[in-house]
Amino acid sequence: MTAWPRRTRPRLRELSRFGSLYGKFTLFLAVMCCVVAAVLGTLVHVIVTRQTVDQARTQALSRLDAAARAYAAGDPMHRQAVLNPPGLPEELREMALRGRRGTALGDDRGIATMWAAGPADGGVLAARFDYRHSADTIEGLDRAIIGSSALAIGGTLLVGVFAVSRVTRRLHRTADVARRISAGDLDARVADPRTADPSKPQDEVAAVAAALDAMAGTLQARLQNEQRFTADVAHELRTPLAGLQAAADLLPPGRPTELVQDRVHALRRLTEDLLEISRLDTLTEQPDLDAHQLGQLAERAVRALRASGLEAEVNVVRDACVETDRRRLERVLSNLLANAHRHGRPPVTVTVDGPVISVRDHGDGYPAYLLERGPQRFRTEPTTTGNKGHGLGLTIAIGQARIIGAELTFADAAGGGALATLRLPELTDDPDTSPSGGTSWGHPQR
Repeated sequence: MTAWPRRTRPRLRELSRFGSLYGKFTLFLAVMCCVVAAVLGTLVHVIVTRQTVDQARTQALSRLDAAARAYAAGDPMHRQAVLNPPGLPEELREMALRGRRGTALGDDRGIATMWAAGPADGGVLAARFDYRHSADTIEGLDRAIIGSSALAIGGTLLVGVFAVSRVTRRLHRTADVARRISAGDLDARVADPRTADPSKPQDEVAAVAAALDAMAGTLQARLQNEQRFTADVAHELRTPLAGLQAAADLLPPGRPTELVQDRVHALRRLTEDLLEISRLDTLTEQPDLDAHQLGQLAERAVRALRASGLEAEVNVVRDACVETDRRRLERVLSNLLANAHRHGRPPVTVTVDGPVISVRDHGDGYPAYLLERGPQRFRTEPTTTGNKGHGLGLTIAIGQARIIGAELTFADAAGGGALATLRLPELTDDPDTSPSGGTSWGHPQR
Protein backbone atom coordinates (compact mmCIF):
# COMPACT_ATOMS: atom_id res chain seq x y z
CA MET A 1 0.00 0.00 0.00
CA THR A 2 1.07 3.60 -0.52
CA ALA A 3 2.61 5.29 2.51
CA TRP A 4 0.68 8.34 3.57
CA PRO A 5 1.90 11.22 5.81
CA ARG A 6 0.91 10.83 9.42
CA ARG A 7 -0.38 13.72 11.49
CA THR A 8 -0.62 12.82 15.14
CA ARG A 9 -1.13 16.34 16.42
CA PRO A 10 -3.99 18.64 15.37
CA ARG A 11 -2.99 21.97 13.93
CA LEU A 12 -2.96 24.89 16.30
CA ARG A 13 -5.23 26.95 14.09
CA GLU A 14 -7.80 24.14 14.16
CA LEU A 15 -7.67 23.93 17.94
CA SER A 16 -8.07 27.70 18.30
CA ARG A 17 -11.40 27.70 16.54
CA PHE A 18 -14.30 27.96 18.96
CA GLY A 19 -16.33 25.83 16.55
CA SER A 20 -14.13 22.82 17.32
CA LEU A 21 -14.58 20.54 20.31
CA TYR A 22 -11.36 21.87 21.77
CA GLY A 23 -12.48 25.49 21.46
CA LYS A 24 -15.98 24.78 22.78
CA PHE A 25 -14.68 22.91 25.81
CA THR A 26 -12.10 25.61 26.56
CA LEU A 27 -14.75 28.34 26.33
CA PHE A 28 -17.19 26.32 28.44
CA LEU A 29 -14.53 25.60 31.06
CA ALA A 30 -13.48 29.27 31.21
CA VAL A 31 -17.07 30.46 31.58
CA MET A 32 -17.88 27.88 34.25
CA CYS A 33 -14.70 28.71 36.20
CA CYS A 34 -15.57 32.41 36.11
CA VAL A 35 -19.15 31.73 37.20
CA VAL A 36 -18.09 29.46 40.08
CA ALA A 37 -15.39 31.92 41.17
CA ALA A 38 -17.86 34.82 41.02
CA VAL A 39 -20.51 32.94 43.02
CA LEU A 40 -18.08 31.72 45.67
CA GLY A 41 -16.33 35.12 45.90
CA THR A 42 -19.64 36.93 46.25
CA LEU A 43 -20.84 34.49 48.89
CA VAL A 44 -17.64 34.85 50.94
CA HIS A 45 -17.72 38.64 50.54
CA VAL A 46 -21.33 38.87 51.73
CA ILE A 47 -20.82 36.58 54.73
CA VAL A 48 -17.62 38.26 55.94
CA THR A 49 -18.98 41.75 55.31
CA ARG A 50 -22.14 40.93 57.26
CA GLN A 51 -20.13 39.57 60.17
CA THR A 52 -17.81 42.61 60.15
CA VAL A 53 -20.72 45.06 60.01
CA ASP A 54 -22.54 43.18 62.81
CA GLN A 55 -19.45 43.34 65.00
CA ALA A 56 -19.05 47.08 64.37
CA ARG A 57 -22.74 47.63 65.01
CA THR A 58 -22.51 45.70 68.31
CA GLN A 59 -19.50 47.77 69.38
CA ALA A 60 -21.28 51.02 68.52
CA LEU A 61 -24.46 50.00 70.38
CA SER A 62 -22.39 48.99 73.42
CA ARG A 63 -20.79 52.43 73.49
CA LEU A 64 -24.22 54.03 73.06
CA ASP A 65 -25.58 52.09 76.06
CA ALA A 66 -22.62 53.12 78.19
CA ALA A 67 -23.00 56.75 77.10
CA ALA A 68 -26.75 56.70 77.83
CA ARG A 69 -26.15 55.39 81.37
CA ALA A 70 -23.46 58.02 82.01
CA TYR A 71 -25.72 60.76 80.58
CA ALA A 72 -28.63 59.69 82.80
CA ALA A 73 -26.36 59.61 85.89
CA GLY A 74 -24.74 62.93 85.03
CA ASP A 75 -21.34 61.31 84.75
CA PRO A 76 -18.79 62.19 82.06
CA MET A 77 -19.43 60.25 78.81
CA HIS A 78 -16.97 58.31 76.64
CA ARG A 79 -15.07 60.53 74.28
CA GLN A 80 -16.64 58.71 71.33
CA ALA A 81 -20.15 59.66 72.58
CA VAL A 82 -21.60 63.07 71.75
CA LEU A 83 -24.92 64.94 71.79
CA ASN A 84 -26.34 66.09 68.49
CA PRO A 85 -23.19 65.47 66.39
CA PRO A 86 -23.18 67.32 63.03
CA GLY A 87 -21.80 64.37 61.04
CA LEU A 88 -24.63 61.98 62.00
CA PRO A 89 -26.45 60.52 58.97
CA GLU A 90 -29.82 62.24 58.52
CA GLU A 91 -31.87 59.03 58.42
CA LEU A 92 -30.33 57.92 61.71
CA ARG A 93 -30.96 61.38 63.25
CA GLU A 94 -34.62 61.29 62.23
CA MET A 95 -34.97 57.77 63.67
CA ALA A 96 -33.52 58.90 67.01
CA LEU A 97 -35.79 61.97 67.13
CA ARG A 98 -38.76 59.64 66.72
CA GLY A 99 -37.62 57.83 69.85
CA ARG A 100 -35.95 54.82 68.24
CA ARG A 101 -32.41 53.50 68.37
CA GLY A 102 -30.44 52.46 65.36
CA THR A 103 -27.08 52.22 63.61
CA ALA A 104 -25.76 53.35 60.25
CA LEU A 105 -22.48 53.58 58.35
CA GLY A 106 -21.38 57.11 57.71
CA ASP A 107 -18.49 59.50 57.53
CA ASP A 108 -17.01 61.58 60.33
CA ARG A 109 -14.55 64.18 59.04
CA GLY A 110 -13.39 61.83 56.27
CA ILE A 111 -13.19 58.75 58.49
CA ALA A 112 -15.40 55.73 57.89
CA THR A 113 -17.57 55.46 61.02
CA MET A 114 -20.25 53.17 62.37
CA TRP A 115 -22.80 55.39 64.14
CA ALA A 116 -25.25 54.32 66.85
CA ALA A 117 -27.87 56.86 67.98
CA GLY A 118 -30.86 57.14 70.32
CA PRO A 119 -33.13 59.80 71.89
CA ALA A 120 -31.89 61.95 74.77
CA ASP A 121 -34.05 64.81 76.23
CA GLY A 122 -35.43 65.89 72.88
CA GLY A 123 -32.05 65.60 71.23
CA VAL A 124 -29.89 62.83 69.84
CA LEU A 125 -27.24 60.91 71.73
CA ALA A 126 -24.77 59.23 69.40
CA ALA A 127 -21.75 56.98 69.75
CA ARG A 128 -19.05 56.43 67.15
CA PHE A 129 -17.00 53.36 66.23
CA ASP A 130 -13.98 53.63 63.90
CA TYR A 131 -14.84 51.49 60.90
CA ARG A 132 -11.55 51.95 59.00
CA HIS A 133 -10.00 48.70 60.20
CA SER A 134 -13.14 46.74 59.29
CA ALA A 135 -13.26 48.40 55.83
CA ASP A 136 -9.60 47.58 55.27
CA THR A 137 -10.29 43.98 56.28
CA ILE A 138 -13.13 43.70 53.74
CA GLU A 139 -11.03 45.37 51.01
CA GLY A 140 -8.13 42.98 51.68
CA LEU A 141 -10.55 40.07 51.59
CA ASP A 142 -11.86 41.22 48.20
CA ARG A 143 -8.33 41.44 46.81
CA ALA A 144 -7.58 37.95 48.17
CA ILE A 145 -10.78 36.61 46.59
CA ILE A 146 -9.93 38.13 43.21
CA GLY A 147 -6.33 36.89 43.31
CA SER A 148 -7.22 33.38 44.46
CA SER A 149 -10.05 33.19 41.90
CA ALA A 150 -7.66 34.19 39.11
CA LEU A 151 -5.16 31.56 40.22
CA ALA A 152 -7.87 28.92 40.55
CA ILE A 153 -9.30 29.76 37.11
CA GLY A 154 -5.84 29.70 35.52
CA GLY A 155 -4.91 26.41 37.17
CA THR A 156 -8.23 24.80 36.28
CA LEU A 157 -7.96 25.98 32.69
CA LEU A 158 -4.44 24.62 32.36
CA VAL A 159 -5.41 21.24 33.76
CA GLY A 160 -8.65 21.13 31.74
CA VAL A 161 -7.00 22.21 28.47
CA PHE A 162 -4.24 19.64 28.98
CA ALA A 163 -6.81 16.92 29.62
CA VAL A 164 -9.04 17.82 26.69
CA SER A 165 -6.07 18.30 24.36
CA ARG A 166 -5.14 14.66 24.90
CA VAL A 167 -8.67 13.64 23.96
CA THR A 168 -8.84 15.94 20.93
CA ARG A 169 -5.44 14.74 19.70
CA ARG A 170 -6.77 11.20 19.77
CA LEU A 171 -9.96 12.31 18.00
CA HIS A 172 -7.96 14.18 15.33
CA ARG A 173 -5.77 11.13 14.83
CA THR A 174 -8.86 8.96 14.44
CA ALA A 175 -10.34 11.41 11.92
CA ASP A 176 -7.01 11.56 10.04
CA VAL A 177 -6.87 7.78 9.80
CA ALA A 178 -10.48 7.71 8.58
CA ARG A 179 -9.58 10.21 5.83
CA ARG A 180 -6.56 8.12 4.83
CA ILE A 181 -8.73 5.02 4.63
CA SER A 182 -11.31 6.84 2.49
CA ALA A 183 -8.44 7.97 0.22
CA GLY A 184 -7.39 4.36 -0.33
CA ASP A 185 -4.76 3.70 2.36
CA LEU A 186 -6.30 0.54 3.78
CA ASP A 187 -3.21 -0.17 5.89
CA ALA A 188 -3.88 2.91 8.05
CA ARG A 189 -4.84 2.13 11.65
CA VAL A 190 -5.48 4.30 14.71
CA ALA A 191 -3.84 1.80 17.09
CA ASP A 192 -5.02 3.68 20.18
CA PRO A 193 -2.84 2.70 23.18
CA ARG A 194 -5.92 2.11 25.32
CA THR A 195 -7.26 -0.52 22.94
CA ALA A 196 -3.92 -2.37 22.96
CA ASP A 197 -3.78 -2.46 26.78
CA PRO A 198 -7.01 -3.88 28.30
CA SER A 199 -5.82 -2.87 31.78
CA LYS A 200 -6.27 0.81 30.89
CA PRO A 201 -9.76 2.31 31.22
CA GLN A 202 -11.61 2.12 27.91
CA ASP A 203 -13.23 5.46 27.11
CA GLU A 204 -15.46 6.46 24.19
CA VAL A 205 -12.54 7.58 22.01
CA ALA A 206 -10.88 4.19 22.41
CA ALA A 207 -14.17 2.51 21.46
CA VAL A 208 -14.44 4.62 18.29
CA ALA A 209 -10.78 3.93 17.41
CA ALA A 210 -11.24 0.19 17.92
CA ALA A 211 -14.39 0.19 15.79
CA LEU A 212 -12.61 2.13 13.02
CA ASP A 213 -9.65 -0.25 13.06
CA ALA A 214 -11.97 -3.25 12.93
CA MET A 215 -13.92 -1.70 10.05
CA ALA A 216 -10.71 -0.94 8.16
CA GLY A 217 -9.46 -4.49 8.65
CA THR A 218 -12.73 -5.98 7.45
CA LEU A 219 -12.90 -3.61 4.49
CA GLN A 220 -9.31 -4.35 3.54
CA ALA A 221 -9.89 -8.10 3.67
CA ARG A 222 -13.03 -7.85 1.54
CA LEU A 223 -11.40 -5.58 -1.03
CA GLN A 224 -8.35 -7.81 -1.25
CA ASN A 225 -10.59 -10.84 -1.75
CA GLU A 226 -12.47 -8.95 -4.45
CA GLN A 227 -9.25 -7.89 -6.14
CA ARG A 228 -7.89 -11.45 -6.04
CA PHE A 229 -11.17 -12.78 -7.39
CA THR A 230 -11.20 -10.25 -10.24
CA ALA A 231 -7.57 -10.93 -11.11
CA ASP A 232 -8.04 -14.73 -10.91
CA VAL A 233 -11.15 -14.66 -13.10
CA ALA A 234 -9.46 -12.43 -15.66
CA HIS A 235 -6.36 -14.65 -15.73
CA GLU A 236 -8.44 -17.81 -16.07
CA LEU A 237 -10.44 -16.30 -18.92
CA ARG A 238 -7.38 -15.38 -20.95
CA THR A 239 -6.54 -18.98 -21.97
CA PRO A 240 -10.00 -20.03 -23.23
CA LEU A 241 -10.40 -16.62 -24.87
CA ALA A 242 -7.15 -17.11 -26.76
CA GLY A 243 -8.46 -20.46 -28.05
CA LEU A 244 -11.81 -18.87 -28.88
CA GLN A 245 -10.03 -16.11 -30.81
CA ALA A 246 -8.03 -18.69 -32.75
CA ALA A 247 -11.18 -20.68 -33.55
CA ALA A 248 -13.01 -17.52 -34.67
CA ASP A 249 -10.15 -16.67 -37.02
CA LEU A 250 -10.60 -20.07 -38.70
CA LEU A 251 -14.27 -19.48 -39.48
CA PRO A 252 -15.17 -18.84 -43.15
CA PRO A 253 -15.59 -15.19 -44.15
CA GLY A 254 -19.08 -13.77 -43.70
CA ARG A 255 -21.30 -11.64 -41.54
CA PRO A 256 -21.75 -14.30 -38.82
CA THR A 257 -17.96 -14.65 -38.56
CA GLU A 258 -17.56 -10.90 -38.21
CA LEU A 259 -20.15 -10.83 -35.40
CA VAL A 260 -18.41 -13.66 -33.56
CA GLN A 261 -14.96 -12.07 -33.95
CA ASP A 262 -16.31 -8.70 -32.78
CA ARG A 263 -17.81 -10.23 -29.60
CA VAL A 264 -14.63 -12.22 -28.92
CA HIS A 265 -12.60 -9.04 -29.32
CA ALA A 266 -14.95 -7.17 -26.94
CA LEU A 267 -14.66 -9.99 -24.40
CA ARG A 268 -10.86 -9.97 -24.60
CA ARG A 269 -10.83 -6.18 -24.18
CA LEU A 270 -13.06 -6.49 -21.11
CA THR A 271 -10.76 -9.15 -19.65
CA GLU A 272 -7.70 -6.97 -20.20
CA ASP A 273 -9.51 -4.03 -18.56
CA LEU A 274 -10.32 -6.18 -15.53
CA LEU A 275 -6.68 -7.22 -15.24
CA GLU A 276 -5.57 -3.60 -15.47
CA ILE A 277 -8.06 -2.50 -12.81
CA SER A 278 -6.94 -5.28 -10.48
CA ARG A 279 -3.34 -4.07 -10.84
CA LEU A 280 -4.37 -0.46 -10.21
CA ASP A 281 -6.32 -1.47 -7.11
CA THR A 282 -3.22 -2.88 -5.48
CA LEU A 283 -1.65 0.64 -5.46
CA THR A 284 1.73 -0.92 -6.19
CA GLU A 285 2.13 0.30 -9.79
CA GLN A 286 5.11 2.57 -10.35
CA PRO A 287 5.36 5.06 -13.24
CA ASP A 288 8.28 5.21 -15.67
CA LEU A 289 8.72 8.99 -15.65
CA ASP A 290 10.48 10.92 -18.36
CA ALA A 291 10.33 14.37 -19.97
CA HIS A 292 7.83 14.71 -22.84
CA GLN A 293 6.22 17.49 -24.84
CA LEU A 294 2.53 17.31 -24.05
CA GLY A 295 1.49 18.49 -27.52
CA GLN A 296 3.33 15.60 -29.18
CA LEU A 297 1.72 13.06 -26.84
CA ALA A 298 -1.72 14.46 -27.64
CA GLU A 299 -1.05 14.16 -31.39
CA ARG A 300 0.14 10.54 -30.94
CA ALA A 301 -3.07 9.68 -29.11
CA VAL A 302 -5.21 11.25 -31.84
CA ARG A 303 -3.23 9.44 -34.61
CA ALA A 304 -3.87 6.14 -32.82
CA LEU A 305 -7.55 7.06 -32.67
CA ARG A 306 -7.65 7.78 -36.38
CA ALA A 307 -6.20 4.32 -37.06
CA SER A 308 -9.41 2.89 -35.62
CA GLY A 309 -11.57 5.07 -37.90
CA LEU A 310 -12.42 7.85 -35.43
CA GLU A 311 -11.58 11.53 -35.70
CA ALA A 312 -10.53 14.21 -33.22
CA GLU A 313 -9.03 17.69 -33.45
CA VAL A 314 -5.86 18.78 -31.63
CA ASN A 315 -5.55 22.39 -30.51
CA VAL A 316 -2.24 23.34 -28.88
CA VAL A 317 -2.71 26.72 -27.17
CA ARG A 318 0.57 26.53 -25.26
CA ASP A 319 2.81 23.51 -25.30
CA ALA A 320 4.65 22.38 -22.15
CA CYS A 321 7.31 19.89 -21.16
CA VAL A 322 5.87 17.53 -18.57
CA GLU A 323 7.29 14.71 -16.50
CA THR A 324 5.09 11.68 -17.06
CA ASP A 325 4.84 8.05 -18.08
CA ARG A 326 4.13 8.16 -21.81
CA ARG A 327 2.43 4.77 -21.96
CA ARG A 328 0.10 5.51 -19.04
CA LEU A 329 -0.72 9.01 -20.30
CA GLU A 330 -1.57 7.67 -23.76
CA ARG A 331 -3.78 5.09 -22.05
CA VAL A 332 -5.63 7.87 -20.21
CA LEU A 333 -6.08 9.92 -23.40
CA SER A 334 -7.21 6.93 -25.46
CA ASN A 335 -9.84 6.03 -22.86
CA LEU A 336 -11.08 9.63 -22.70
CA LEU A 337 -11.26 9.83 -26.49
CA ALA A 338 -13.01 6.47 -26.75
CA ASN A 339 -15.53 7.54 -24.11
CA ALA A 340 -16.15 10.83 -25.95
CA HIS A 341 -16.91 8.98 -29.20
CA ARG A 342 -18.94 6.23 -27.54
CA HIS A 343 -21.17 8.41 -25.36
CA GLY A 344 -20.89 11.89 -26.93
CA ARG A 345 -21.14 13.41 -30.37
CA PRO A 346 -18.53 14.89 -32.71
CA PRO A 347 -16.62 17.02 -33.04
CA VAL A 348 -14.22 15.78 -30.35
CA THR A 349 -11.50 18.29 -29.47
CA VAL A 350 -8.22 17.78 -27.61
CA THR A 351 -6.81 21.04 -26.22
CA VAL A 352 -3.32 21.46 -24.76
CA ASP A 353 -2.77 24.56 -22.64
CA GLY A 354 0.49 24.32 -20.72
CA PRO A 355 0.51 21.25 -18.45
CA VAL A 356 -3.28 20.93 -18.83
CA ILE A 357 -4.89 18.78 -21.51
CA SER A 358 -8.65 18.54 -22.01
CA VAL A 359 -10.93 16.33 -24.10
CA ARG A 360 -14.34 17.68 -25.06
CA ASP A 361 -17.21 16.28 -27.06
CA HIS A 362 -20.53 17.88 -28.02
CA GLY A 363 -22.95 15.32 -26.66
CA ASP A 364 -25.33 15.45 -23.71
CA GLY A 365 -22.58 15.72 -21.08
CA TYR A 366 -21.71 13.41 -18.22
CA PRO A 367 -24.38 11.70 -16.12
CA ALA A 368 -25.26 13.37 -12.81
CA TYR A 369 -23.93 10.44 -10.72
CA LEU A 370 -20.52 10.68 -12.42
CA LEU A 371 -20.20 14.40 -11.71
CA GLU A 372 -21.15 13.83 -8.05
CA ARG A 373 -19.20 10.65 -7.19
CA GLY A 374 -16.87 10.02 -10.12
CA PRO A 375 -16.78 7.04 -12.51
CA GLN A 376 -18.21 3.77 -11.22
CA ARG A 377 -17.44 0.34 -12.53
CA PHE A 378 -20.09 -1.39 -14.59
CA ARG A 379 -22.39 1.60 -14.39
CA THR A 380 -23.19 3.73 -17.40
CA GLU A 381 -26.39 5.26 -18.64
CA PRO A 382 -27.88 4.77 -22.11
CA THR A 383 -27.11 7.55 -24.57
CA THR A 384 -28.69 8.83 -27.72
CA THR A 385 -26.16 6.83 -29.70
CA GLY A 386 -27.27 3.60 -28.04
CA ASN A 387 -23.78 2.84 -26.69
CA LYS A 388 -23.70 1.84 -23.04
CA GLY A 389 -20.27 0.29 -22.32
CA HIS A 390 -19.06 -1.14 -19.02
CA GLY A 391 -17.93 1.97 -17.16
CA LEU A 392 -14.34 0.71 -16.95
CA GLY A 393 -12.65 3.14 -19.33
CA LEU A 394 -12.97 6.22 -17.11
CA THR A 395 -12.21 4.14 -14.01
CA ILE A 396 -8.92 3.03 -15.60
CA ALA A 397 -8.20 6.62 -16.67
CA ILE A 398 -8.63 7.80 -13.05
CA GLY A 399 -6.31 5.06 -11.78
CA GLN A 400 -3.59 5.71 -14.35
CA ALA A 401 -3.79 9.47 -13.76
CA ARG A 402 -3.26 8.91 -10.06
CA ILE A 403 -0.13 6.84 -10.73
CA ILE A 404 1.50 9.51 -12.91
CA GLY A 405 0.66 12.22 -10.36
CA ALA A 406 -1.98 13.93 -12.51
CA GLU A 407 -5.42 15.21 -11.57
CA LEU A 408 -8.35 14.15 -13.74
CA THR A 409 -11.65 16.00 -13.38
CA PHE A 410 -14.97 15.76 -15.18
CA ALA A 411 -17.47 18.53 -15.91
CA ASP A 412 -20.11 19.61 -18.38
CA ALA A 413 -18.81 22.15 -20.90
CA ALA A 414 -20.32 25.63 -20.87
CA GLY A 415 -21.55 25.37 -24.45
CA GLY A 416 -22.77 21.79 -24.09
CA GLY A 417 -21.02 18.45 -24.09
CA ALA A 418 -18.68 16.63 -21.72
CA LEU A 419 -15.30 18.05 -20.68
CA ALA A 420 -12.51 15.96 -19.12
CA THR A 421 -9.50 17.92 -17.84
CA LEU A 422 -6.13 16.36 -17.00
CA ARG A 423 -3.55 18.45 -15.06
CA LEU A 424 0.00 17.08 -15.14
CA PRO A 425 3.10 18.09 -13.17
CA GLU A 426 5.15 20.51 -15.22
CA LEU A 427 8.96 20.45 -15.27
CA THR A 428 10.58 23.40 -13.52
CA ASP A 429 13.57 23.49 -15.92
CA ASP A 430 13.89 22.94 -19.65
CA PRO A 431 15.82 19.67 -20.21
CA ASP A 432 17.41 21.13 -23.36
CA THR A 433 19.08 23.96 -21.41
CA SER A 434 20.92 21.92 -18.79
CA PRO A 435 24.35 23.43 -17.92
CA SER A 436 26.05 20.04 -18.10
CA GLY A 437 24.79 19.42 -21.61
CA GLY A 438 22.85 16.34 -20.50
CA THR A 439 19.20 15.82 -19.69
CA SER A 440 18.33 17.42 -16.36
CA TRP A 441 15.10 18.81 -14.96
CA GLY A 442 13.50 19.61 -11.63
CA HIS A 443 11.04 17.12 -10.30
CA PRO A 444 7.78 18.65 -9.09
CA GLN A 445 6.69 18.10 -5.53
CA ARG A 446 3.86 15.63 -5.14
